[in-house]
Amino acid sequence: MAAIGTYARQGWIRRVMRTPSGNAGAAVSRSGKFPVWRWVILLIAGIYFLLPLYAAIRFAGIKAFGSVFTQPDFGSSLWTSVQIAAMTWAITMALMVPTTIYVHLRLPGMRRFLESITILPIVIPPIVLTVGVLQVFPVQLKATMWLLGFEYVILAMPFAYRAIDAGLRSIDLKTLTEASGNLGAGWLTTMWRVVLPNLGTSLLSATVLIVALCLGEFTMASLNLVTTFPVWIVQTDQLNANISVSASIIALVVTWLFLLLIVTIGSRRGRRTGAGEVNLFSVTANTNTIGES
Repeated sequence: MAAIGTYARQGWIRRVMRTPSGNAGAAVSRSGKFPVWRWVILLIAGIYFLLPLYAAIRFAGIKAFGSVFTQPDFGSSLWTSVQIAAMTWAITMALMVPTTIYVHLRLPGMRRFLESITILPIVIPPIVLTVGVLQVFPVQLKATMWLLGFEYVILAMPFAYRAIDAGLRSIDLKTLTEASGNLGAGWLTTMWRVVLPNLGTSLLSATVLIVALCLGEFTMASLNLVTTFPVWIVQTDQLNANISVSASIIALVVTWLFLLLIVTIGSRRGRRTGAGEVNLFSVTANTNTIGES
């Protein structure tokens, strides 16, 4: 397998040699200055996001934050959301990763059709999706968190597909698979030791989006009568607004820290291995191709 990485890197070196360097980036690095208008935009964005948080903290009060963890159903609702997020991630990855790779390799003409199909969950309202799923799923799954997990798979499909597709576009997938096959590797070995290591950053990007979706979605959970953490926050708001606001802030901070951890791990891995860096909505193109020995 080391030969695969060497062979792929030689191809990338030839491509990089033919690619002109970016003059804009060089100009920015030479000047070393941060334009004033960017500071203005950052300041406006900071005020836009931080001012409501400050107002919410003043409304809730510091004492309310300690009372959140002692409220009934706090732990169970949070654990339900975590379980649904894990289930959604596993099913989405199991469906989208092989499908996207197969389309890129065998059916490149179907990529536009797949893009159109995966955009439908964004266009169709969540209420319509929920009613449709309730009509076709078995009675045993209705009003359970497992049904909600399958519905979240549909919602997560557009984000997961685009993250994985961005990762596949940034590598020479056909060359990698052909080289692996010529060296005697089977399809599963090629997937596990050649393709997936090069998709690490894009898979992390998809994970970021899936987790954020599952921890913040409310409409489908309420329609399915499943008490997830967002639903618990809304229910608590009817009894104690201070506790509800405090829980919302805690959920926001915890989610932000979790996503920041994933992005940091992906970026450090990308810099260490030469792969692309993971962002919330995109994957920076790889400059090297990873091959396991």
